[in-house]
Amino acid sequence: MTTNLSRRRLLLNAAAAFSSGAGLLAPLHAFAQDAKPDDPASLEVNARRIEHFDPRDASHVRYGALEFRSGLVLTSSFRGFGGLSALRLDKKGERFISLSDKANWFTGLLTYRGKALSGLADVKSAPILGSDGKPISQRGWFDTESLAFDGTTAYVGLERVNQILRFDFGKDGIRARGEPISLPAGIDKLPFNKGLESLVFVPKGQPLAGTLIAISERGLDPAGNILGFLIGGPAPGQFSVKRTKNFDISDATLLPSGDLLLLERKFSVMEGVGIRIRRVSAGSIARDAVIDGPTIFEVDLGYEIDNMEGIDTHVAENGDTVVTMISDDNFSMIQRTLLLQFTLVEE
Repeated sequence: MTTNLSRRRLLLNAAAAFSSGAGLLAPLHAFAQDAKPDDPASLEVNARRIEHFDPRDASHVRYGALEFRSGLVLTSSFRGFGGLSALRLDKKGERFISLSDKANWFTGLLTYRGKALSGLADVKSAPILGSDGKPISQRGWFDTESLAFDGTTAYVGLERVNQILRFDFGKDGIRARGEPISLPAGIDKLPFNKGLESLVFVPKGQPLAGTLIAISERGLDPAGNILGFLIGGPAPGQFSVKRTKNFDISDATLLPSGDLLLLERKFSVMEGVGIRIRRVSAGSIARDAVIDGPTIFEVDLGYEIDNMEGIDTHVAENGDTVVTMISDDNFSMIQRTLLLQFTLVEE
């Protein structure tokens, strides 16, 4: 109990820092091409298993609509490792692409022992490039917080400058150059360090197919709800996400049904740190709507969480819908990079 309380105090301090701003995919075959001088850097990532999501009760595995499967604490001697703020998986939940908020790509393979995560393999990293072929960080563009895929086209959201870059991953993988896309009015007015935090592309066969959904962290409408934008698709425009209990948006993903999962977090001196997931009906997402949905998962620092900033889903071989989350450690010695997986229990 003493160890857990110490970790809670450390994370409360770290949460104050991140609250203030301190501190899939067919294209992956490209990494097997002949080596070139500008190949991405290879790195080793060490993984320590999280035995129990609730350190106080090994028998506790169900949390709302989620059932804990497994988790890892990830570390690496690679200087740029950390700050992971987005996550996208292939259909099998094996290949991954993630972003560091210092404008770096990370790609690789999730390994499993049975249904439990066991580690990361074939991990590579490279700077995110702009249209000029130079790292976007050189122009002061960083806080790359969100990632979405339309087939082999990647979209990356930059929070500090509220831009979205499009990459031809099918052609160049993580060597692709990003081209800014045209954005609707209002995105450029989002607040500094509370701007674009989540991107989701709606695929064919679902409501709003062809739409890029962009949601801010805490850009608020006049009613105090969180601003979102429908870019392209059949009905582009602005919408809002009902803000409750002081939670902000960290990321989002679509379920196979088309429903939207919103990953949220909060920090306050009085209430501490909390992580929440809301499920929003696909049919409720529309221009001028205020969307909301039931909370299906909510935990605090008594559990194995950190600054959870990335979420994705896939369907396992046995039919389970698996929810995967990753944390942004803010490159802080008192925070951790966690990879967590849960089964979504449909009742």
